[in-house]
Amino acid sequence: MGTTGAVSAAGAPAAGDRRGAADTAGVVLLGACAAWALVTAAARGGRPEGVLLAVLAVAAGYASGRICGALLPVAAPGAGALAGVSLAVTGPHVGPGQFVAPLGDAGATAALFALSAGAAACAARAARTPALRPALWLLAAGVAVAAGALGSVAGCVLSAGVLLCSLAASRVRRRALGLSVLAVTACLATGVSWAVAEDVLPGGPTTVLEDRLTSQRAALWRAALGMVHREPALGVGPGRFAELTAPAARTLSPAPDGRPHSAPLQQAAEQGLLGAALLGAVFCWLLYALWRSGRSTPLVLTAGAALTALALVATAGNALSFTTVTAAAGLLAGIATARPLDDDGGGRDGGDDGADDTAPPAPPAPSAARPTPSQRAEPCGTDE
Repeated sequence: MGTTGAVSAAGAPAAGDRRGAADTAGVVLLGACAAWALVTAAARGGRPEGVLLAVLAVAAGYASGRICGALLPVAAPGAGALAGVSLAVTGPHVGPGQFVAPLGDAGATAALFALSAGAAACAARAARTPALRPALWLLAAGVAVAAGALGSVAGCVLSAGVLLCSLAASRVRRRALGLSVLAVTACLATGVSWAVAEDVLPGGPTTVLEDRLTSQRAALWRAALGMVHREPALGVGPGRFAELTAPAARTLSPAPDGRPHSAPLQQAAEQGLLGAALLGAVFCWLLYALWRSGRSTPLVLTAGAALTALALVATAGNALSFTTVTAAAGLLAGIATARPLDDDGGGRDGGDDGADDTAPPAPPAPSAARPTPSQRAEPCGTDE
């Protein structure tokens, strides 16, 4: 009977060390992003306030998610999903049948739908009451339906993809493999956007992509890449893309909003290649924190799928320019890495049928050896 307690006691310090390492890495990376924005702004005369606000939103959302996820492991993601849908519904929408929205705010709407679907699926994974789980799964499916009803095809597809990934996560035995696939997916999307900007793809794929992405977006990507070629080290300065592209932007219709609508290209253009590398490192840190999380593997992969959907939107839009999106991403990551207060150290969530691979099982506590018959026998004393 003492074995379970011994295993939990032995596993708790190891779990705490894993979370501590992930938290330390996050503090260092977010601090480096803020510091580098200030350095490039001082060197090029840019405006770092937007980057600093995004860093603050991610940090605040992550800290809030850790607190709320520990206190309310089911209610917090469920309420977050409802709040995200409300924000997406009241925001701007794309026209029916458009998979990639025109330049504007619709990328943020699609990102909010994807994050909301991920939060609802995480709540379903964390629920321990059998009667509550179907309602939460219906909420996750309803997010995708709402996105489609409002004309956000990208939001509908991404929300449905997050939901399908969450359902399939039950069969994934090693979370490291699933998170690696998500990381490769984000890298491929970034590579495609970079290839379109460099115009290195064959004519056929380039034409198809430009038709989907719009020629206006492709022109902005090429302008951003031209800045990278001219200033690869420090970039042109945070927030200066609009200033430097103003003459060319007058020829585009509709007029762009001063952003290249690709987070990696914007970082590279305004803060140099190191700025783009820091952006990618923050995404990798979020996946690393999920890998180190003590929560169940299906829940962790669900959150990872939602964050990857956000990364896909960010490669072809300006979703990361909205504080609500960056804060929501940090909130979801914090909830998925929080340890509920009623957790006994096993890191299991309700309805979990996936395997955890965060740490090898602790050996059972050694039991006292039973005395042999000769040891039980009383020694015979000698009479004097």
